[in-house]
Amino acid sequence: MRLGALRSHNAALVLDLLRVAGPEGISRLELAERTGLTPQAVSKITARLREDGLAAEAGRRASTGGKPRTVLRLVPEAGHAVGVHLDRDELTAVLCDLTGAVVARRGAPLDLGAGADTVVERAVREVGELADGAAGRRGAVLGVGVALPGPLDHRRGVLHRVTGFPEWNGFPLRDVLARRLSLPVVVDKDTNAAALGLAVGAGAEQTGALASFAYLHFGAGLGGGLVIGGAVHRGTRTGAGEFGHQVVQLDGPPCECGNRGCVEALCLAAVARGDVAEAARVLGTAAGNLVALLDVDLVLLGGRTVAAAPETYVRGAAAVLAERARRAGGDAVPVRVASGAGQGVAEGAAQLMLAPLFGRAEG
Repeated sequence: MRLGALRSHNAALVLDLLRVAGPEGISRLELAERTGLTPQAVSKITARLREDGLAAEAGRRASTGGKPRTVLRLVPEAGHAVGVHLDRDELTAVLCDLTGAVVARRGAPLDLGAGADTVVERAVREVGELADGAAGRRGAVLGVGVALPGPLDHRRGVLHRVTGFPEWNGFPLRDVLARRLSLPVVVDKDTNAAALGLAVGAGAEQTGALASFAYLHFGAGLGGGLVIGGAVHRGTRTGAGEFGHQVVQLDGPPCECGNRGCVEALCLAAVARGDVAEAARVLGTAAGNLVALLDVDLVLLGGRTVAAAPETYVRGAAAVLAERARRAGGDAVPVRVASGAGQGVAEGAAQLMLAPLFGRAEG
C-alpha cells in the first residue's frame, strides 16, 4: 500500500468518514456534504484511495432521484499497526487493522528495570513475531506505537526518569526501536495511549461525542490520560496526566517519585493491606481534585488493579465525587469502568500510529 493518498488533510477527512461508516459504507455525495469538499474533489480523493487499496465499493444505495449511488467502504485489512505496552512487569503487543480491531496478540513477562538492552530485545522479538504474521496478510505493517510509564518526551521519543526506574533517563527509545525494527515508531505514555484508544479507537463508543474525559489507570502504578476538547492533552513537555503523583497527604508515606503522600503510594499501600475500599476512596479524592480543576465530563477507571474489583472502585470514587457535587450544588460527574476493564493500552498504542491517518491524533 502506498501512503501518498494519506498525506493530505482532505484525504484524512474522507478516510475517517469511511472508517466511521463501517461495512455499510458511505456515498461520495454524503462524503462531500459532510466534509464540505466539492464532489469533484471527493471523486479524486476516493479514486486515489481505491487505487491504493484503502477503499472499495460496498454496493449501491437507492437514490431519491436518478441512478442508484455507489457506496464506498474502508478496507480494514489494507494496512496494520503494532501496539506495544511496556508495563513494569509485563509486555503486551497487538497487531491491529486500520479500524483498530485486534487481529493478533502476544504477551510476555517483563522487568522494566532489567536494563534497556534486555527490554528492547524483548520488544523487538515480540514485534517481529507479529510483523512476520502480518506478512501473510494483505496489508503491510505501517509502524509501531509503544506505550510505557512516564515521564517521557513524546515528540522526541526519549524517556525521562521513569518512576521507579531512573536508569531509563535520557534513553532514545523511539530511535533505537525504529533502527532495530526498520519501521516508523511512536512512543507515548501508557495513559495517553489508552486515552487515545478510548477517544478514537474501539473504546470510542463509551466516550461518544464527549469533549473531555479523564482515564485513570491503576495497575502496577497509577496514572492518568486526559482528553480535552476531543484531543489527548499531553502538555508542552508530555507532562500532563501525572495523576498518581499529586500529593494528598503531607508527610505521608514515601513514593518512588521522591515525594511523600502521593496518591499512588497511598493507593498501593491500601491494596497491599487488603483495604480496597480505602484505595477506592483515595482514588476518588484525587479524581475529585482533577474534576474540580478541569471540569471534565466523565471519569473512566481501568488497569489490572481496578479490574480485580471494578464495582468497589467505581462505587468508592463515585461516592466522593457525588458528595463534592452535593456540596457545590451541581451534578456529579459519572464514574465508569473503561471498555475492556481498561486493559487496552496496547490497542491505544496502535492508535498512536493509526489515528494520524484519519486526522485524529494530536492534542
